[in-house]
Amino acid sequence: MDDMEVLRVKLEVLKCEHRDLDDAVAALQASGRADMLTLQRLKRRKLRLKDSIADIEDRLLPDIIA
Repeated sequence: MDDMEVLRVKLEVLKCEHRDLDDAVAALQASGRADMLTLQRLKRRKLRLKDSIADIEDRLLPDIIA
């Protein structure tokens, strides 16, 4: 597997984890018994994942100057 393939696999794993966290946050909020500290931690984790996803996407799709 070359570097680009490894990045693509890692990207898919991170996207899946981000979706799972999104579902967890939504479920906690819908339950009405959400612990604010837990929600904040989950949301921070989602933001870190989003940053990691953006970083990998930038490496896979470099900017092209027209």
